[in-house]
Amino acid sequence: MTTYTTLIALSGLVIFSYLFDLFATKTKLPSVLLLLLLGIGLKLLSEHFHWQTINFLRILPTLGTIGLILIVFEGSLDLKYNKQKNSVIKGAFFAAFFILIITVVTITLIIQQITGRDFYLCFTNAIPFSVISSSIAIPSVAGLGKKTREFIIYESSFSDILGIILFNFAVSNPHISMSSFAGLGLNMALITALSIIACVLLLYIMGRISHHVKFFLIISILILVYAIGQSYHLSSLVLILAFGLFLNNADQIKHAWFRGVFLYENLANDLAQLHQLSAESAFILRTFFFVIFGFTIDIFKLEDQHIFLNGLLILFSIYFIRFAYLRIFKKENTVPEGFITPRGLISILLYYNLPNELKIPEIGTSFLFMAVLGTSIIMSVGLMTSKRNQKSIT
Repeated sequence: MTTYTTLIALSGLVIFSYLFDLFATKTKLPSVLLLLLLGIGLKLLSEHFHWQTINFLRILPTLGTIGLILIVFEGSLDLKYNKQKNSVIKGAFFAAFFILIITVVTITLIIQQITGRDFYLCFTNAIPFSVISSSIAIPSVAGLGKKTREFIIYESSFSDILGIILFNFAVSNPHISMSSFAGLGLNMALITALSIIACVLLLYIMGRISHHVKFFLIISILILVYAIGQSYHLSSLVLILAFGLFLNNADQIKHAWFRGVFLYENLANDLAQLHQLSAESAFILRTFFFVIFGFTIDIFKLEDQHIFLNGLLILFSIYFIRFAYLRIFKKENTVPEGFITPRGLISILLYYNLPNELKIPEIGTSFLFMAVLGTSIIMSVGLMTSKRNQKSIT
């Protein structure tokens, strides 16, 4: 490929992604689904014409990690806290926690039945299939009601965070003991302390920077702190969510010293620009990530009846558990919330971060692709159905 061919391809992907987003707002069909299909189509074309390509698997985890950071950060910047939202936050946290745990255990048993491997191996491989992807869920609820949108943003963000905590805990502790839980407690204490320090320090830096390049510096520092935390197996996504919430709600802190030192005249304008920048950056990264993921998948493996049927069993368990929980504990708005449980960027990242010795060959990228594709299609159908029902009621 020449330089100009590469530029044409990259800019074309962004244009297609923009058109997919416009199409998604009209139809409730997730743009991610269209990006995956575009990636598959490009893979088939490249094989047909024997185009030379690079090993995209090397850059996929990096793209996905930065995209995850920006998507969670963008979502948290949309959230304004008040005491009336305590019930929504608490309900979203418990939904994320219990649905995650029950789903992990259920899929573990399914994988154990499929492969005959020991419980620990099946458990670590089940986690990526059990986490809701905020990278798909958050953009997909943009057109829904405020209450539903806030519940999904909180729930999917909590699911990402809890999924990463559980994943790090499982990978680091093949044998559970009291010291394992002590380490988990220390992990949470450290990330809480780091989040508080980072939030205050970054807000202080924002108010003191006079250079015209400002927001990419803040985002770069945020990514740096996240990467350092993750390298020490800390659940750094907590920091990303906390910083977004802190920035958007700093004006509610009434302490005179805090307001005098940290709040400044152009804060609201800076927040709007930071939100816009993170949203557009997340859009670019999400575009390339899902197109590349679609490109790396061998779709013909889905012709294997064994993979297809077991994939359907995993999908059924995901939705049965979610609808059952929402019906029993949330009771209201089971639709469309029940359908919004996509697997995506976080699932792919967790799978690729599994150590090679823990990966089960029978549970490969084909199962993962089916989970991502299947949940996206089901979510699309659910959102379009609920939209038609709302129109018929009105």
